Amino acid sequence: MKIAIASDHGGVNIREEIKSLIEEMGLEYEDFGCECGTSVDYPDYAVPVAEKVASGEFDRGILICGTGIGMSISANKVKGIRCALVHDVFSAKATREHNDSNMLAMGERVIGPGLAREIAKTWLGTQFEGGRHANRVGKITAYEDKQ
Repeated sequence: MKIAIASDHGGVNIREEIKSLIEEMGLEYEDFGCECGTSVDYPDYAVPVAEKVASGEFDRGILICGTGIGMSISANKVKGIRCALVHDVFSAKATREHNDSNMLAMGERVIGPGLAREIAKTWLGTQFEGGRHANRVGKITAYEDKQ
């Protein structure tokens, strides 16, 4: 599995934690920044990562900002992206099993590094169940295709 990861200035610390986790899991990743402590615009990081996931260059993407909200909204503007804003382990599992989310967003000002690692580990390790859920995800894709 190949993962694209990025954050804005509000998510730099948790991004580093998640990169360590990904390495521990033996997965491949590419870090798309940011490399600063000063204010930057989250769409400048979310959209390129989402485009790389949507194109198939990366299997999944992880985005972190202060709340995760701006990153998830931005990523979900890209056709083919199902970015879930998650701040608990149950939702991380459910969004993979039921929604086949291909991107994860988290907020550094909302959760700490330990919980962020557990969320990412669960999300990365959970497979899509398919079945009745595939029909529902298919309806989302069908709607996107009409746009």
